Amino acid sequence: MRILITGGAGFLGINLVRDLLYRGNCEITSLDIAPFDYPEKTQINVITGDIRDKILVNKIVSKCDILIHTAAALPLYKRADIFSTDVDGTRNLLEASLSHSVDRFIMISTTAVYGNPDHAVSEDAKLEGLGPYGEAKLLAEIHCEKYRKKGLCVPVLRPKTFVGPERLGIWSLLYEWARAGRNFPLMGSGKNQYQLLDVADLCNAIYTCMTKDKDLVNDTFNVGAIKFATVREEWQAVLTYAKHGGFLIPFPASPVKIILKTLEMFKLSPVYKWAYETAAKDSIVITRKMEEKLGFKPKYSNTQALIRNYKWYLANYDAIQRQTGVSHRTQWNPGILKVVKKLF
Repeated sequence: MRILITGGAGFLGINLVRDLLYRGNCEITSLDIAPFDYPEKTQINVITGDIRDKILVNKIVSKCDILIHTAAALPLYKRADIFSTDVDGTRNLLEASLSHSVDRFIMISTTAVYGNPDHAVSEDAKLEGLGPYGEAKLLAEIHCEKYRKKGLCVPVLRPKTFVGPERLGIWSLLYEWARAGRNFPLMGSGKNQYQLLDVADLCNAIYTCMTKDKDLVNDTFNVGAIKFATVREEWQAVLTYAKHGGFLIPFPASPVKIILKTLEMFKLSPVYKWAYETAAKDSIVITRKMEEKLGFKPKYSNTQALIRNYKWYLANYDAIQRQTGVSHRTQWNPGILKVVKKLF
């Protein structure tokens, strides 16, 4: 199979590249605006480019059988860049895929399209994008539905927040405080359940959509861990694994949310709306549809995924410190939280 991965240099992208190389029998092309700076670059075709470039997109898509769309401008990007990338870029890819009779277009969306619900949600729940990122992904899904009706096979996956090797972003805050032997502030009591997903399980879900019957996969699916406990139990597991005696220190959710919102407004903190609006609430999606229709079941629990990610963080600590950015695979600038850490 000739496989095109948009966002191949990103956190999900590189994990997917490695997964598919391990499985074999495929020719992989990565298209990303960021450089592909991994050892695997000699084993795949690497194209540095922007999915907003219609001419480039049309040329590259004409040479693939399956397109896996992971590229996105994430929440810390400017609103205009989020919409031009996540909406217009997705439409460019869909248009080219239909034109060149691509066999499958696998769209990686987000559970942010559900807004901020106070209950577990299934795929037919009301959609209301949370923040610019959630809004843009929802519009992108609408384009996916239009192209499904035109005859393109478009599996749409809505994964919960996924973690694992190469994942940094907002999680680098927890991992760095754990490594440094600091206690960690917890928004709310921590008795809420926040479902996550290991990136290895997401890669397996994508492969399932690549290989199962097209009539079955041409649908929308939630993907999330099926084993998860409370936020307090799972985040404490990371601090305990660090063996520095660190503990979670809970703070009332409402005032913390106001503080984080204010800090975000003045660009003093990397914690964005999706994170502080959902951190103290239950955040769960129902994954029964993918299990019953496609026979897919995640392997890792929340705790296993977090500790797997933390172990990778420790093993790559020196390299991680050399760069910051706004993607999932870079360490975010902690802003004023770097000062706050000293208080814990």
